[in-house]
Amino acid sequence: MASDTALRLSMVWLAAVIVVVGIWTQSLKKMMVTYVVGMLGIGGVLLPDWDFFDRDFSRWCSPVTADEREAALAQRSGLRRYRIYPLRLILYSTVYGFALYKWWMFISS
Repeated sequence: MASDTALRLSMVWLAAVIVVVGIWTQSLKKMMVTYVVGMLGIGGVLLPDWDFFDRDFSRWCSPVTADEREAALAQRSGLRRYRIYPLRLILYSTVYGFALYKWWMFISS
């Protein structure tokens, strides 16, 4: 339920950004690029199976066991759910930073 709400809220914000880009640039092509980049960004953050990726990087090649799935469900409460893994942080920062930079260069040209 919470992820559905986050998805809806993200899509509403994306629609607002698309409208602002359309008014500012008067370009349908730039609006469509904003939509595609935004949907890929939202999908990359909200759609992955975080129980699978919320493990040590070396265990990503093996399937999630039933015990690990139950342990993940038990830890979903509070701030313990949000763990910061350096590799994931670096990867996401690099990919999303580059995408945002390229999008901005395209929109501002």
